[in-house]
Amino acid sequence: MNKSVLIATAILIAGPALAEPLKILDLPRFGTNPEAIDFAALPKLKGTLSVINPARPSPQVKPGDKLEMNRLRLNLHNYLAFHDGKFWCIWSDGPQIEDWPTQEIKFATSTDGLTWSQAKPVTGMPTEPYAYIARGLWLRDGELLALGAHYKGKGAFGADKELKLQAFAWNPDAEEWELTGKLYDDAINNFPPQKLPTGDWILTRRDARFNVTILIGGKEKLNAWKAFPVVKMGEVEGFRPDEPIFWLMPDSSLNALFRDNGGSQRLFHSVSTDHGISWTTPVLTNFPNATSKIFSLKTSRGFRVMISNANPKIGRRQLHLSISEDGKHFTRMAELDVPTPPVAEGIDSLWKKFQAGIGSLQYPHVIEHDGYLWIALSRNKTQIEMFRVALDDVAALLE
Repeated sequence: MNKSVLIATAILIAGPALAEPLKILDLPRFGTNPEAIDFAALPKLKGTLSVINPARPSPQVKPGDKLEMNRLRLNLHNYLAFHDGKFWCIWSDGPQIEDWPTQEIKFATSTDGLTWSQAKPVTGMPTEPYAYIARGLWLRDGELLALGAHYKGKGAFGADKELKLQAFAWNPDAEEWELTGKLYDDAINNFPPQKLPTGDWILTRRDARFNVTILIGGKEKLNAWKAFPVVKMGEVEGFRPDEPIFWLMPDSSLNALFRDNGGSQRLFHSVSTDHGISWTTPVLTNFPNATSKIFSLKTSRGFRVMISNANPKIGRRQLHLSISEDGKHFTRMAELDVPTPPVAEGIDSLWKKFQAGIGSLQYPHVIEHDGYLWIALSRNKTQIEMFRVALDDVAALLE
């Protein structure tokens, strides 16, 4: 057997871990090798920080109890929209541990993006053993919808979850959210639907077993969708797909990236050339990821940004912004210089763990408005914050 055949055989046996990764990242000075990136040498993007919903103790904490990080309320899965002249943010709000029963969805609004209203309920608190996870703000035919995954038990994944994706419509007259219907059973999405050139809506779906499909429809009725397979759990050796994103390319193809829970600490990539009906098998890329959620947005300047925890060695203690001019390859990266927030009332003893470089920053969602990128994030999974960055400063990274 010649050398080339031996190499090919070794790759087939070992799976994606030994295969040559798809090069979607190519940075000045560091090239395409993610191990060569000196994250401390990356440029830093400064901005303005505000708190949307501050950290606070769990309801289980009694007067006189010692306060610990694991005894704060859960605040995670934040999503943004600008609608009817103001900013909107929704997030998951739980009693203590992520995705446990009685977790609900809350919201706040702001006219300037920096000063926020008090948190109010979207879903209200469900009775045990049920819970909600916030799944996005969707502007559909002028109506603002808050999406939520409803499930049973501790976490949305596993057996007997009764998982379903629901929508709550904002009633401006009553100034409250009203359950308007179910989109799909056994479904949790990642971000709100996007519109295809066909006029249909498209969104990612994971079922309770982490299998990934695409839902297409939603044009005629809220619950009219067809599911198309992308990748099943275990289908690609070593790859555990989670929290996929995708975007439309100029040629109408769809470009997808996946978080991998299989230990690669890289993103995986897939493509659809038929409006999401079929997808290529996801492959390993050279883009590093600290096993966390990512988000991407095309800006009004023509380039695309992606926000992620790109440094596996430091985990979620840093957020990074990467830029792509062609929608496929990212050629610039900078650290978001997210400062330490003001002390939240009642948790002074824990505030060192909220400082810049110590507290975790995760699950970013971004919108563009009035010359800025507005980035919602969760600090320590207990506090929802907004980080505003000037689009001019982002564009300067390309110079």
